[in-house]
Amino acid sequence: MKIKKATGLFALLTLIILSISLVSFIKADDPVVEKILGQLNIWLTTNQPEKVYLQTDKPYYSAGDDIWFKAYLTVGSKHQLSALSGSLNVELIDEEDNVKQWLKLIVNNGLAWGDIRLSDTLHEGTYRLRAYTNWMRNAGPDYYFDKAITIGNAVTNSVFTAVSYSYAAGGKTTATVTYTNLNGEPYAGKPVNYRIQFGDKTIETGKGITNDKGGLIVDFSNPLSDVFYKGSIITNIKITDKNIVNKTVVVSAIAGKADVQFFPESGNLVNGVRSKVAFKAVGVNGLGADIKGIVTDNENKTISEFSSRHLGMGIFALTPESGKTYKAKITFADGSEKTINLPPALNSGYVLSINNTDADNIGLKVTGSSDAANTGVYIVAQSGGQVAYVAHNKAEGTSFSTVIPKSKFPSGVAQFTLFSATGEPLNERVAFIQRNDDILKLNISSKKTTAAREKVKIDVSALNNSGQPAVGSFSATVIDESRVQNNEDDETTILSHILLTSDLKGYIEQPGYYFNTGNETAQADLDILMLTQGYRRFEWKPLLAGTIAPTVYKPEKYITVSGNVKTPGGKIVPNAKVTLFSTAAESAFVLDTVADAQGNFVFKDLFIKDSLRFMVQARTAHNGDNVVVKLDPNGIRDINVRNISLSALNLNADKKLAGYLKANKEFYDEQLKAGIANHSILLQEVNIIEKKQNRASENSNNLNGRGNADQIITGDDLEKAGCISLMGCEILFKGIRIMRNHLLQEKAISFRNGGEMLVLLDGLPLEDISVLNLDVASINSIEILQSAGYLSVYGSQASHGVLIISSKTGKERRNMPRNNDSPGMASYSPKGYYRARTFYSPQYDDPQTNKALADLRSTIYWQPNVITDKSGHASFEYYNAGSPGSYRVVIEGIDADGNLGRQVYRYKVQ
Repeated sequence: MKIKKATGLFALLTLIILSISLVSFIKADDPVVEKILGQLNIWLTTNQPEKVYLQTDKPYYSAGDDIWFKAYLTVGSKHQLSALSGSLNVELIDEEDNVKQWLKLIVNNGLAWGDIRLSDTLHEGTYRLRAYTNWMRNAGPDYYFDKAITIGNAVTNSVFTAVSYSYAAGGKTTATVTYTNLNGEPYAGKPVNYRIQFGDKTIETGKGITNDKGGLIVDFSNPLSDVFYKGSIITNIKITDKNIVNKTVVVSAIAGKADVQFFPESGNLVNGVRSKVAFKAVGVNGLGADIKGIVTDNENKTISEFSSRHLGMGIFALTPESGKTYKAKITFADGSEKTINLPPALNSGYVLSINNTDADNIGLKVTGSSDAANTGVYIVAQSGGQVAYVAHNKAEGTSFSTVIPKSKFPSGVAQFTLFSATGEPLNERVAFIQRNDDILKLNISSKKTTAAREKVKIDVSALNNSGQPAVGSFSATVIDESRVQNNEDDETTILSHILLTSDLKGYIEQPGYYFNTGNETAQADLDILMLTQGYRRFEWKPLLAGTIAPTVYKPEKYITVSGNVKTPGGKIVPNAKVTLFSTAAESAFVLDTVADAQGNFVFKDLFIKDSLRFMVQARTAHNGDNVVVKLDPNGIRDINVRNISLSALNLNADKKLAGYLKANKEFYDEQLKAGIANHSILLQEVNIIEKKQNRASENSNNLNGRGNADQIITGDDLEKAGCISLMGCEILFKGIRIMRNHLLQEKAISFRNGGEMLVLLDGLPLEDISVLNLDVASINSIEILQSAGYLSVYGSQASHGVLIISSKTGKERRNMPRNNDSPGMASYSPKGYYRARTFYSPQYDDPQTNKALADLRSTIYWQPNVITDKSGHASFEYYNAGSPGSYRVVIEGIDADGNLGRQVYRYKVQ
């Protein structure tokens, strides 16, 4: 039978850029449809999803580099620039889930840009660049922008490490750590000491010799009961008698063989109904693993054969029979085998099948068991909460089908749900709608062949789906591909993130692959991804029951300062007079408000620059000052997020990064020769003899005497670093790696073997290193002792170094965000807005430019604010670097209607 389309039943309001729109419909005499659409309407009204994407100038970096980025913030299924949020949080997070840097940016019309300066003492490893708004916190960290970025260190390290994994029977994981120089040549036959660490527990130590490929093979057992675990292999490798290099590599693995899961299309197998079954195999390194196998029934008869197509994913067909069970016999790439039971089939139910091979239409088919003809069903299709299709069939058969034009949907993930006659969700299938008519066409042109240091002009034109000029905002990066090589399939792009990965939970491997080729193979692989990954913006059952949790976090337009006023005894002070002010010469201001009947006050929509300190003064309604001001905390710390560091393992093991580090080392050396190096590590050998000011706290308990230390870090240093807790301030600590539960010396010769430091807080030794979570605003100074002369007074307990923390006391506490500085006063320094720097590009037509300096830049040009005019045209100019090669121009952006665009262009430099 034919399914009837509910034409004219619903009138969908158009999303606009400045507000959250509602899905409304004309009431019909169908209570089931009214309830489904009504509850979805409520969800859309209160949970309109925001998404954020960051374009970066490069795929990976070295310590001492700058990360340049542009943020695009969209809202709704049409991906229009959002005006919901006026603030964006951007974080750099290390492998131990420590926030190393945190920026807060002002968002104007859905756009923002910024930069992160990487210290040249930063430890190499896999970091994460994360971005989110306060409103996005309601959906949770799975829907933040979260990208793995590998950071090497070309300045301090001559050894490049990579790690690979394999799993052996008996519960052991084999990790091979490979050591090479920056030319990719192995360090063979070198002695290595190693220690395997999980949290604060050392599970194994040992020695070894690298093989002819520079590899050290280490076997260890999973010390935890978790399916997923993470630890570190801490080593020192003896390159020469005078050159012993310390390296730490993170090991993350799945406890067991590759994990294989099977996903019947739309949820369940049904006896007598032919169904697609997708599968996904994930190896011990968290990445897709190739498998093959057969499906057998309980009589050991072969029913089907299968093999993975792409990244461990594949598909086969199965028609289960009543009274039979099925299992898959799997063979892995290494020849090992595993048997898994397939999900049991239902005797009664439906299978919702999607055919997504046609460029213009979606083929939808519903097939039910023999008893399915006794009931009618509904189909609702939506994208981002916006309904695109509704249909209802009467109970006239067990199978029906329809064709739905893709033009009804925006590009992105669409969800098709089958409901029973009573409105109960039965089956669900997601499909990716990829339409060319809502993707901007970008044309890039320039001279195809240019010379080193020649001025280059890039012309850009943007056309919308109607072929008309598009006015939009774009960002452009130009890199030298001879120095920065990349696999485009691994890239996260504005198309792959906004349209695909931002709507899916879990890590998506090689997101760029599904958009780069556009061929039938990639589209078929994308449909299998939809079958295995799924869409989970909301669950139907709690939505229909009206039990979805209300939103907790409100859209943050700008910075808010709030708190309450009470008496010293804790009683509410109603209608208190509250004044917020700053006396800073460049940012002086005074604001007044009145607290409510509960003593609560708030100052909204503040433009506060980063590191600005201000005061809050409160008085009773009769001007009494015997009150206490308590300020609400300012900061967002959702650190427990999905672990995506595994996504960069292929990059860690690739020689591309080693080549980049070698090129960067040449760049730094040229800067040093010219006397313009801005890298502190390069100046460590310089001895400056002067009378130094004692920067340590006056209340220091250093047994060597206040300030007698190898390094002193003040509270002001911590504040300027922009970190929140001591855990996140590793950038300031020379020769020390801060980990979640311990401190390890890495560079001082006396402590090559590593080990936990002695930590003293105001003179008291601490065994619980949770002190590293201290708010940096409570710290006056930190003294680090590494030299034998300083350590001797502390005895054997200080064999791995001493960290002396002096907290603020007395007058020093006035600079803390405390609530009892003096009667009715509190000082505070909230996280303010970061002001982005301007990318430096040498101007070779300027006589003051040093033309003798070898120009070995890898990022040639970065421009976050390319605006096309009413004719759809924009252009920008810059000078090539001093070396020949293939230069890659990447331009991404969005127009006012939410159409996305991305284009890659290459030209030669000779």
